[in-house]
Amino acid sequence: MQHISAKKSLGQHFLRSKEALRKIVGAANILDGEIVLEIGPGEGVLTEALLSAGARVVAVEVDKRRIEGLGKRFINAPDEKKLLLINGDIRNKKVQQALFRKKFLGTSPYKLVANIPYYITGILFRLFLEKLRQPGTLVFLVQKEVAEQVVARNGKESILSLAVKVFGTPTYVAKVKREAFSPAPKVDSAIIAVTDISRARLGTLTPEEYFRIVKTGFSSKRKMLLGNLARNLNVPKEKLLQIFQQLGINEQIRAEDVPIEKWLTLAQKIKIIN
Repeated sequence: MQHISAKKSLGQHFLRSKEALRKIVGAANILDGEIVLEIGPGEGVLTEALLSAGARVVAVEVDKRRIEGLGKRFINAPDEKKLLLINGDIRNKKVQQALFRKKFLGTSPYKLVANIPYYITGILFRLFLEKLRQPGTLVFLVQKEVAEQVVARNGKESILSLAVKVFGTPTYVAKVKREAFSPAPKVDSAIIAVTDISRARLGTLTPEEYFRIVKTGFSSKRKMLLGNLARNLNVPKEKLLQIFQQLGINEQIRAEDVPIEKWLTLAQKIKIIN
């Protein structure tokens, strides 16, 4: 096993439920020999499940003590090349660069599977959907409320749900109760999978152009989308109203009630006239 090093430690709740592990691995639909990136393997419980499913695992762990423990846990693995360890913080650019070197992920297709600390959920979505080379499938175990927000389970979109849906199709896989972890967190978790990952939905839009429109639309959540855009964009309200009519968007609608397809066409139209 190869690894590079770093120092800082991240707190984490470790999953103990075999049923939850089975569902995470199942959601990733791993084929024998596929490369899986795991963020924050900790003690290696999920790592073992991924290896057992036939994956070749590249694991990024910030805690050096955990890296040493993983080395000991898997020292007698049948094929040590199936597990490569990187000791570092995934938020660090040098670690990100190392991750895509030939001896780790290189240019190979990969899947991303992780039980991640709650406070870096948004960062990891942005990193691997928007910034870095995208995985084919992403499966995260996250705070339940976050998973519900990503899939818009209450029927209401958010900046987060629209940020994920523009790059892929999110699915709420299963709830995981807090008792499944050690130590138990204060909230329940859920498994979320993102498939069909691509940047193609953006068309000629850049991510910056798309997110500018989305964030402007949500700038005052209780106010109408048309008003939010008119107040904050350099576009006359009359022009915006014409675009709304062309796209069949109600002028009284709020940002949270506009589906992803309408957001994309709206952003494209505004780009042309702005």
